[in-house]
Amino acid sequence: MAYNFRYKHLLLSLLLLGMSLTEVCGQQNRQVIPLYTSKIPNEVSGPDEEKVDKSWDSRYNFEKAHISNVRKPTLTIFLPAKDQANGTAVLICPGGGYSMEAAGHEGYEVAQRFAKQGIAAFVLKYRLPDAKISSQPAIAPLQDAQQGLSIIRENADKWHINLEKVGIMGFSAGGHLAATAGTHFDKAYVSDQKSNATLRPDFMLLIYPVISSDKNIAHMGSFQRLLGDNASPEQLRLFSNELQVTPQTPPAFLVHASDDDVVPVENSIVFYQALVKNKIPAELHVYQNGGHGFGMHNSTTADDWFERCLNWLRSNDLLGK
Repeated sequence: MAYNFRYKHLLLSLLLLGMSLTEVCGQQNRQVIPLYTSKIPNEVSGPDEEKVDKSWDSRYNFEKAHISNVRKPTLTIFLPAKDQANGTAVLICPGGGYSMEAAGHEGYEVAQRFAKQGIAAFVLKYRLPDAKISSQPAIAPLQDAQQGLSIIRENADKWHINLEKVGIMGFSAGGHLAATAGTHFDKAYVSDQKSNATLRPDFMLLIYPVISSDKNIAHMGSFQRLLGDNASPEQLRLFSNELQVTPQTPPAFLVHASDDDVVPVENSIVFYQALVKNKIPAELHVYQNGGHGFGMHNSTTADDWFERCLNWLRSNDLLGK
């Protein structure tokens, strides 16, 4: 009996050790850096009240993390092994209606999978629109997205990144931020860039994105958070990104579910139509079911949209050095 107990105890210890080593090895290329080394643009002084709510998703064995009240934006970096790096990089913007950021299943989990494919991934913890944090809350998220793209390109050699294969990805309201970065790159909202690298992402990956301020299809909560309750028609039009597509807009890959009752599927459709009208390479995957906020896991289908995404990147010569 004592022998069996010691044997089971040894097995348990070895199992826990293996899990610990796996965790360490899986995180060894993960690093968090501040988005700004100098003064944060338009910063309003005040206490740091950032809040992180965590829970465990038992279905997919992954920690969820919802972050709010972001005052100090950061980049969480997931680099692939050097011998696997293919030169592509993605800046990931988690969603959350511009009121919080779902950094777990719409950020870290996605970044880890990209890194396993040889793609450098960067999860953006961006400032949310809040007059207590920024004197220009409507542009604070875009400033942070542009700064993130700048940092990636400024460190391209160190991180083994091809300067012409730096994209942006976003989920829900993070998809609105990504689409805004992809359609408003001709104006620099950050002034402390260390280089003159372009602010234009080379591609956009938009997953159930908020796009349009059209009241018939808009997720008005996101626009109210971004622009306030009394936004002018001009402001709403400026940030209605299907209206900002031009022939210079980057290629895009979009995913949505027909039964999304939070952000209607028409958001992706009108953006896709604008891309096609301007002869921009684009691909749209609409699933029959899935709802909103499924992240990597649309449990209603055996199809894997992430694999479709990788195929699209390959077909557009956006993978590989």
